[in-house]
Amino acid sequence: MGLTDILIKLGLIVIIFLISLVIAMYSTYAERKVAAFLQDRVGPDRAGPWGILQPLADGGKMFLKEEIIPTNANAFLFIAGPSLAILVSCIGTAVIPWGQQLVIGGHVIDLQVADVNVGVLYIFGVVSLGVYGIMIGGWASNNKYSLLGAIRAASQNISYEIAMGLSIIALLMTTGTLSLRHIAEQQTGFWHGHWFTWNVFSQPLGFLIFIICAFAETNRSPFDLPECETELVGGYHTEYSSMKLGFYLFSEYINMFVSGAVMATLYFGGYNFPLMHHIHSPNLVAILGVVVLFAKIFFFIFFFMWVRWTIPRFRYDQLMDLGWKVLIPLSIANIVITGVWITYFK
Repeated sequence: MGLTDILIKLGLIVIIFLISLVIAMYSTYAERKVAAFLQDRVGPDRAGPWGILQPLADGGKMFLKEEIIPTNANAFLFIAGPSLAILVSCIGTAVIPWGQQLVIGGHVIDLQVADVNVGVLYIFGVVSLGVYGIMIGGWASNNKYSLLGAIRAASQNISYEIAMGLSIIALLMTTGTLSLRHIAEQQTGFWHGHWFTWNVFSQPLGFLIFIICAFAETNRSPFDLPECETELVGGYHTEYSSMKLGFYLFSEYINMFVSGAVMATLYFGGYNFPLMHHIHSPNLVAILGVVVLFAKIFFFIFFFMWVRWTIPRFRYDQLMDLGWKVLIPLSIANIVITGVWITYFK
C-alpha cells in the first residue's frame, strides 16, 4: 500500500467519522420532530429556520455546562465510561461496505475502511464491548441508582446478544461467508434467477429477531430499561453532566446509525438497488449505491423513532422473558429450519 492509498484511507476514515457525528447530532432533531408529529405538536422551531440549528444549541449547552465529578466517585473510570461508550460506537463503522469501488484519476477508492474476512465477528465484538462503557460509568458514579441501571443494562445487553448471534448464524449458513463485503455482493441488484437476491426474503424470521435485538442493544424504547426515568432516576448516567452525558447520548444515536447500516447490509442488499445493472457507468453506480444505502439507514433510524413514540415500555421481567423464552428458542428453530432447507431444497 503506497502513500496515496494510505492518505485515501485516512480521508475515508475522517469522512465516515464526521458523517456519523453529524447524523447522530441531527438524529436528536429528527427525534423531536417525529415525536412532535406523532403527538400533534410543532417541535423545535426557534433555533434557525424550522429549528434546524437546535442540535448546535444543544451541543453548545452540553459544552458549557459545569463539569461535575461526584466526591466519592472513581474519577478515572468516571471519565473512561462515556469515553469508551463513544469510542466503541464509532469504530463499528470500520467494516461497513458503503458502496462499490470508485475510480478517480487512475486511483481505485474502496468505499470501506477495512475489508476483513470476519467482519460479522468484528461487529459482534464491538457490540459486546459497548456494555463496558455503561457498566464502568454506572459503577464509578458511586450511586446505587446508577449501579442498578448499569446492572440492568449489562444483563439486558448480554441476554439479547445471544439471540442476535444465533439469528445471524442462519444467515451465515445461507451466505457461506463472514465478510460484510461478500454478503453485500451476493445481494447484487434485487432479482436474479427467478428469486429475490436480498437476504430478508430468505431469512425473514432471522431479520425479525435481529431487529428486535437491535432495539435492546441500543437501549431504545421499548427496551430502554437501563435509563427509564420512572424507575431509575435516569439510570447509569444519573451523575453525569456536560459532554460526558453528551457522549452517552451521542453513542446511542451513533449505535442506531451503525445498527441501521448493519441491517441494511445483511438483509436489504446494502448498497445494491434494483436495475443497477442497466447503468453502464461504474462510478455512477457506486455513487447511487452510497445514496441508496444511506436512504435505507435513514429509514431504519426513522423506524427506531417511530417505535419509541408508539409502543410503551416493557416491565423488566417481560423484557427478560422475551429474550430468553421467546427469541432464543425462535433463533435456534430458525437455524434448524435453515439447515433443513439448505440440505434438501437448495
